[in-house]
Amino acid sequence: MTLVFTLILVALVLFATEVVPIDITAIGVMVTLLLVEPLSAFAADVGLLAERVVVLSDGDATAVEQGLSGFASAATITVLSMFVLSAGVQRTGIIQVVGAKIATVTRESELKQLGATIGFVGPISGFINNTAAVAILLPMVTDLAHEGKTSPSKLLLPLSYASMFGGMLTVIGTSTNILASEISGRLIGQSFSMFEFTALGAIVTVVGSAYLLTVGRWLTPPRIKPESDLTEEFEMGEYLTEVAVREDSSVVGQTVRETLATTDFDVDIVQLIRDDEVFLEPLGAKAIRAGDVLALRTDRDTLVELSDLDGFDLMPDVTVDDETLEAANERQNLVEIVVAPGATIAGKTLDGPDFRQRFDASVLAFRRGDEVIRERMDRLRLRVGDTLLVQATPETIDRLYQDRNFIVAGEVDRPDFRTSKVPVALGIVVGVVGLAAVDVLPIVTSALAGALAMVLTGCLKPTEVYESVQWDVIFLLAGVIPLGIAMERTGGADLIADAIVSTATTLPPIAVLGLMYVVTATLTNVISNNASVVLMIPVAVTTAQDLGANAFAFVLAVTFAASTAFMTPVGYQTNLFVYGPGGYRFTDYIRVGGPLQVLFAVVTTLGIAFFWGL
Repeated sequence: MTLVFTLILVALVLFATEVVPIDITAIGVMVTLLLVEPLSAFAADVGLLAERVVVLSDGDATAVEQGLSGFASAATITVLSMFVLSAGVQRTGIIQVVGAKIATVTRESELKQLGATIGFVGPISGFINNTAAVAILLPMVTDLAHEGKTSPSKLLLPLSYASMFGGMLTVIGTSTNILASEISGRLIGQSFSMFEFTALGAIVTVVGSAYLLTVGRWLTPPRIKPESDLTEEFEMGEYLTEVAVREDSSVVGQTVRETLATTDFDVDIVQLIRDDEVFLEPLGAKAIRAGDVLALRTDRDTLVELSDLDGFDLMPDVTVDDETLEAANERQNLVEIVVAPGATIAGKTLDGPDFRQRFDASVLAFRRGDEVIRERMDRLRLRVGDTLLVQATPETIDRLYQDRNFIVAGEVDRPDFRTSKVPVALGIVVGVVGLAAVDVLPIVTSALAGALAMVLTGCLKPTEVYESVQWDVIFLLAGVIPLGIAMERTGGADLIADAIVSTATTLPPIAVLGLMYVVTATLTNVISNNASVVLMIPVAVTTAQDLGANAFAFVLAVTFAASTAFMTPVGYQTNLFVYGPGGYRFTDYIRVGGPLQVLFAVVTTLGIAFFWGL
């Protein structure tokens, strides 16, 4: 038990700090648990331990089987299938079609835009994975804000929150629900049906929507000014300018790549203008000639030094912000991209992965929360949720749109949407939900069949299946499931439950139920929501049994709490999605999400007591 608690403490610290990615931490936990029994057996054989330490194995399964059970878990396979189903719907372009219709209705009314955002993302998050729903809708909502001259900050945080409580409409709305269902089935023999908690989910959705449209709307700050184009939004006016290359310049005859590699200045060549022709990325191999005009990203002090040393003439009364880049923006050459969860580029610098060469794109500015950085960006290590202002060709932007490392925060014209497959994709999702709802097939079976149907009907190409899966979530699930088993096997869950019961002897069961919600919600705002249910459901079940209360009600309290991480940007993936594009501060999540968290604690606790009893 001591070993397991030590492992949990280390895992919690790593989950909270993300020194290493959370999926790697989860796999590390799994490997550690797998190593305990063979190493302890060896130590016992040579006399270093009195007896072998057992944390996973039981009479029916070996430690290896239990340790690897996360990969074979029905929850893991179901979540994987739901990612594929969500991708199949996304590839049809149905979301973009609906988004365009919404834009025509909302126009410049912030209240209508907010209502449309919440009213759209909430219901669909119950039927496609809510994380995927936000990734799909973020470009639409960002464009909705720009077109309606509304601050994106006023819409993006509600988008994230609405996806969370909308995900509680069905069991397939979040990976957390699916995982909680499996754990509940294993511990008390009662899993969740498709619409097990839809009634309570609908109440929570209505309450949450009402809050976001009233108090939440007032509390949500307009961090980003509604500007006409991205260069103004990122305040690039003082950092973008044009210079003409003189005949005596030292860079004449060099390629752009050679020029950037040899300079010690913080400067980037954004465009090369020759006569009446403008060249964008890829610029690396382009040779610089006398008379060329270079559009540069740099600060004014550096520009003066650069002009003297390298033979550049400042273009009088011309800035890239006013003319060249404004035209580029109209040609869809400027776009915001967000570093997505699980991105391989996270933790690296822009110089490290050689962003310019890899993506044929120039990074003009960098936003982390409400901080905008326009200098020495190559030295900063990227984090999930960071937003980059990128200039590239439409072809490159399309590649970035398809790259799993990024979410393009703006609509991209995609001629390859399979609009003819809209009825097919929607029919498959309805079939998956319907078959599972009437118990014709288990959820895992119907979800897998639906994922296969997406490929067989042409909604998805076979190669797109693997690209659609968020593998970091899959490995996180596979890694943390054995940790829950270890807590149960060693008596750790019993110990925590006894402590809760002993300190709450004077409280009625409904108060203890509310306490369980608050503890889980607090935990899930710091660590992964999936890790929270793995750790807290065994404790909730044992606590209920000690009190003689309804264990299923306590499981539901943990499940709802784990999916409502409103108070930090790291508590839920969707919060990270909007952190950079919304320009938020960490305290904004507490300011807007804190009251909502308290409201949900009351509503959910009372709702569970009403529908399921204690």
